[in-house]
Amino acid sequence: MSQTSPTSGFWNYVAECLRLLYWIYFKPYTFQHWLRDIHPELKPTDNPFNRRTEFRTNPRLRRYAGQVWWLTVLVPIFAVLLVALVYILVSGKSFNWFISLIFLLGWIIGRVLDRGSYRNRLVILFVAILTVFLAARFLSSVAFFVALGVALGVGGGVRVGVGGSVRGSVRVGVALDVTFGMIVGVTFGVAGGVAGGVAWDVVLGVVLGMMVGVAFGVAFGVAFGVAGGVAGGVVLGMTVGVAFGVAGGVVFVFGVLRVYFWLPELVWMLITFFISRWKSSGSYLQYLPPWFDELIILPLPFMDWMIVEAYLENPVIARKTIDYLITSTNKQKVATQAIIKIAIDILNQCRRLGDIADISYQVSWITSLPQQKIGIGLPQFLDISQGVRASQEATSPYRQYELLQLPIDSLYELKNILAFAKNASLATQLGSIANRWLTILETAQRTLAETAKQSQEIRQVYIAGNSLDPTTATNRFKGRIDIFREIETLTLSDQPPVLLLYGGRRTGKTSALKYLPDKVVPNIVPLLVDLQGAASATTLKGFAENLSQQIINTARRLPRKIHLPNPDAYKLAEDPFPALQTWLAEIERSNSGKRFLLCLDEYERLSEVVTATNSRAPLNFIRNLLQHQKQWILLFSGSHQLSELEPYWTDYLINTRALRMSYLQESEARELITQPIEDFSNIYELSAVDLIIQLTCCQPYLVQLMCYELVEFLNKDIRANRRELETIKATAQDVQEIIPIVLERGDQYFREIWNNLTENDRNLLQRIIQGETPTPQDKGTVRRLTRKEILTQEGNAFQVPLVQKYIEQLLEEEN
Repeated sequence: MSQTSPTSGFWNYVAECLRLLYWIYFKPYTFQHWLRDIHPELKPTDNPFNRRTEFRTNPRLRRYAGQVWWLTVLVPIFAVLLVALVYILVSGKSFNWFISLIFLLGWIIGRVLDRGSYRNRLVILFVAILTVFLAARFLSSVAFFVALGVALGVGGGVRVGVGGSVRGSVRVGVALDVTFGMIVGVTFGVAGGVAGGVAWDVVLGVVLGMMVGVAFGVAFGVAFGVAGGVAGGVVLGMTVGVAFGVAGGVVFVFGVLRVYFWLPELVWMLITFFISRWKSSGSYLQYLPPWFDELIILPLPFMDWMIVEAYLENPVIARKTIDYLITSTNKQKVATQAIIKIAIDILNQCRRLGDIADISYQVSWITSLPQQKIGIGLPQFLDISQGVRASQEATSPYRQYELLQLPIDSLYELKNILAFAKNASLATQLGSIANRWLTILETAQRTLAETAKQSQEIRQVYIAGNSLDPTTATNRFKGRIDIFREIETLTLSDQPPVLLLYGGRRTGKTSALKYLPDKVVPNIVPLLVDLQGAASATTLKGFAENLSQQIINTARRLPRKIHLPNPDAYKLAEDPFPALQTWLAEIERSNSGKRFLLCLDEYERLSEVVTATNSRAPLNFIRNLLQHQKQWILLFSGSHQLSELEPYWTDYLINTRALRMSYLQESEARELITQPIEDFSNIYELSAVDLIIQLTCCQPYLVQLMCYELVEFLNKDIRANRRELETIKATAQDVQEIIPIVLERGDQYFREIWNNLTENDRNLLQRIIQGETPTPQDKGTVRRLTRKEILTQEGNAFQVPLVQKYIEQLLEEEN
C-alpha cells in the first residue's frame, strides 16, 4: 500500500493554500461553492475556528481552518516586503523596517494566541492596549515604539480571530482591506499620534484607533488577516504624513479598484480581441479574463462584441459565457449588453410570419433576466411572438385572422412606449423592428381575411370554455346590460355599497368583469384582480405583492390606460397592508375625480389566504379600505353568497348589495347563436335554434359549446362532400346528433355540478328522473336546488335538460 511522502504532502498542502488564496481574491463565487461542500452551513463570512468542535468529525473543515491560519500569518510578511519596496520607489522615502518587523512579530504572536478561546482573545487585546498606555508613560521612545509595534501586532492578530470571517476581501481584494486596516484600525492611532509628537497623544491615538478598529472591524478572515498584517507592517514603516496621504489615496485606487490586476487583464483582453479578428471569436471566449478573475471592478472593452459575434457561429459557447458572467462574476452588465445586441440581431432577421412566431423559442432564454435589466421592448417582442404563434395554431383561417389582431395592437402600443424611452439609440432600433413586424403581420392578416372568405368551411367563431376577452372575442359577449347599468348606478352613488356579483359556474361573471371598462362611464375605473392567483401566496407579503401587481397590470390594459406607481417595496415587505393602504391613498390623490372599482374575482379564495397565513389581516385591510378610501369601491365576484361562507365574512362585509348573474335572456341567447359576430352567415334552421335554446335554457357556456360542436359537425360533412357550403343549414336533427359530443366535451362542467351536491340533493334528483314528485319533506332541498339553478321553481323538473341528460347518463354508468 503506497503512502504519500512527507515532502509530497507538504507541497500538496502549500498548493492547496495557494489555491485557496487565489480563490479568495479571484474566484469568490467558486470559493463559496467549495465551502458548501466542506460544510453545508459554512460561508465565506464564517470563522472556521468557531466550529472547532466539529474538527474531529470533519477533517476537511479542520484542514481548511489550518490553511486559513497559515495564510493570515505568512502572507502579510511577504506582502509587506513587496509593498515596502513599492513605497520606497514611489515616495523616495525610507521605510522603517524596525517598527514594521516589530509589528509583524506582534502580529504572529497574536495569531498564535488567537487559537485560544474567545474570552482569552479579549483579555489579550486589553493587555495589548494597556501595554501601549504604560509604555507611553514610563518607557523611552525606542522602547515605546517596540512596545507599540508588538502591542498593535498582537492586538491586530487577535482582532482577526475575534470577528473571524472570510468575507471582506473575498470581494474586493487585499488592498481594500489594507485601506480599511490602515484607516480604521491603525492609521487613526499611529499616524495621528506620531504627527502630534507627544507620547500621551500617541498612546491616546493608538488606544482610540484600536477601540475603533475593534468596534468596526469585524475581521474578514483570510483576506482581512492578510490585509491587517500588511497594513500594520506598512503603516508603521512609513512616515506619518504619507500614511494618511499616499497610503490612503494610492491604496484606495490600487486596492479598491484592483488596478494592479486590471492593467494586465486589460492588455490580455486587447490581445484576445485583436487575435479574434483573424479567427473565430467563439474559440477565444474561453480565454476572457472573467474566466480567471471573477471580481474585475474596472471595465474591459470589446467583451460584449466578442460574445455577440460568437453567438452567430457557436450559440452554445456564447450562452455558456453569458450564463457564467451572470451567475459567477460581477460582469452582469456586460452579459446584459450582449443579450440585448444578440436579441436585436435576431429580431432584425425576421422576414416572414413564421420567423416572428419562432422568435419566442429562439430567444426565450432572455426572460431569465429581470425586465428592469433589459429595459422596455424585448419582453414585449417575445409576447408578440407568442401571440403570433398562438394565431398560427388556430383551427381556422378566420380564427387566425382574429388572433393576429392582438399582436398588431401590441406593436402599435409598443411604438408609443418607445417614443418616450430614455435610451434613444435602443428605442430607434426597436422602433424600426416594430415597423417591419407591423408590415409583416398586417399583410398576413389581410391574406387570412381573404382566405377565410374563400374558405369552403363555416367560420368557427364560437368560444366555449375560457372567459371572453374583449381584445380577442370582440363583440361575442351578449346581453347583461341590466347588470352593467346597476353596477354603474351603485358605484356613482353618494354612499356606494359593497357589490357582490354571484352566480353559478360559467355563467359569464369573469367575462362581464372583463367587458365592464367598455360598458361604464369614463370616471369609473374597473380593476379586475383574480384572487385565484393571489391566493396561491402562502404569506401576507406574497399576497399583497400579487394583489398590487395585478392592479397595476390591469390598469395598463384598460381602454383608457392608467399607469399606476409601484408601492414601496421595503414597506410592503415590512408591513404589507398598511403599505397597501398608503399606496391606494396615493393613487386617490393623483387621480381625483375617478372612482376605482376593485373587482375581486373568485373572492371565496380569500378564505384560503386566511387559513394559510392564520391571519385575518386581508379582511381587516378590506374593511379599512371600505371605511377610509372613499374613491375605492369593492366588487366581489364568485359562485357563493356570503351566507354560504364562514360566519366571520359577515363581520367584515357590511352593507353588501348582491347582484345575481343568471342565464341569458332568450333574445340574447338567440343573438349569440345566430349573430356571434358581424357578417356571420345564417347557418341555422329555426327549429335548430329553438332546440338549442330548449336544451341549454340559455346557459351561456352551454350555448357556446353546442354551437361550437355544431359548426365542427357541419364542417366535417362539408369536407366529406355530404353537404354544400352555399346551401347548408343546421337542423334539429343535427342538434340531436351532437348531444353525446356536448356531454363528453362539457364533462368537467357537468361533473362539478354533481360533485357539489349533497347526498340529499342527489337522492331527490334521482327520484325526479324516475318520475317521482318531491314531498313536503323535500322543501328545503328543492329550495336549495332552485337557488343553484338546477330545478325549476315548482321543484319537479330540471331547468337545463342537458344537465338532466348528463346525470341520467352518470347514474346509468354507476349502475
